[in-house]
Amino acid sequence: PWCISLLMRRLLPLACEASLGEKAGGEILGSLLVVYPWTQRYFETFGYLGSGCAIMGNPKVKAHGKKVLILFGKAIMLMDDLKGTFLHVDPENFLLLSNVILIILATHFSKEFTLQIQAFWQEPTNAVANAVALKGH
Repeated sequence: PWCISLLMRRLLPLACEASLGEKAGGEILGSLLVVYPWTQRYFETFGYLGSGCAIMGNPKVKAHGKKVLILFGKAIMLMDDLKGTFLHVDPENFLLLSNVILIILATHFSKEFTLQIQAFWQEPTNAVANAVALKGH
């Protein structure tokens, strides 16, 4: 559908741009770590993550968030050809991540992010999450 095409061709590449990528990626990963604190266990090497301010200001969170956003965009665009080693993400946490990405993209691209885009967002993210789950990650 046209909504998925718009999402993949327009919104994700914009979010992954160098200037916005680190900001949006850091915001996405930071929000995940704040809202779902049990996910912090995967990032113990990032230093102090004991408060929302510490998490959102952490340069390692920002840099890794950019990488996560870029890989997520690639996974969505390559849904039909996901390899077993492409993503190393717990499937349940992947669904949490996809919801946080949805919220951040909607915040940054409020005009483009219509209800139709939101509705169609679930299809590719669920497909990627299922692929990750089937690969045993």
